[in-house]
Amino acid sequence: MTLSPTPRSTIKRGRNRAVTERDALYAVLDAALVCHLAVVVDDAPLVLPTGFGRDGDTMFLHGSTGARSLREAATGIPVCVAVTLLDGVVYARSVFDHSMNYRAAVVHGTAVPVTDPAGKTHALQVLTEHIAPGSWDYARLPTAKELAATSVLALDLTEASVKIRSGPPGDEDEDVAANAKWAGVLPLRTHWGEPEPDPALVGDWDVPAHVSGRK
Repeated sequence: MTLSPTPRSTIKRGRNRAVTERDALYAVLDAALVCHLAVVVDDAPLVLPTGFGRDGDTMFLHGSTGARSLREAATGIPVCVAVTLLDGVVYARSVFDHSMNYRAAVVHGTAVPVTDPAGKTHALQVLTEHIAPGSWDYARLPTAKELAATSVLALDLTEASVKIRSGPPGDEDEDVAANAKWAGVLPLRTHWGEPEPDPALVGDWDVPAHVSGRK
């Protein structure tokens, strides 16, 4: 399946890096742990990092019911969500042609509050398993009071764009021909470290498999 661009989700600058496959959108979202939710509050833009998870063509966002960004987003105003994964810094022969390798997705739409207990529980399970796989079946589940204190929004993924840059620098022909400067890519890799037990744990505990197995 392919993305269906709208005027505001059509990539105009660097359109050669636009990716139209919907699977590419899923791949970027599934690889990221944090998105940035953008709303307009009091006639001014507000952009905040937000936890999320994906279920099919629905993106779930969550946070405290006291979070103004989520309260405003729940009123039916247009919102924008962005996710960026940095894969490396591109060192070119000229400063002008320096760049970055990245995978980025932008989603436009109207967020819908998830209020029924079953739907909210499902959304939180999706979020939990995206951020901390295995925790839903291991940790204590939310109480009614905790559910009430949590805001969950559903955002449809219909209107979205994906942009990806990879590979070496795109230097000018004369700079390449001069062969006077080093050029290339410094890849960025991320990895999980050693699990750090909570000092409040009592007794000897083995790190759960769903934590240790993620390394």
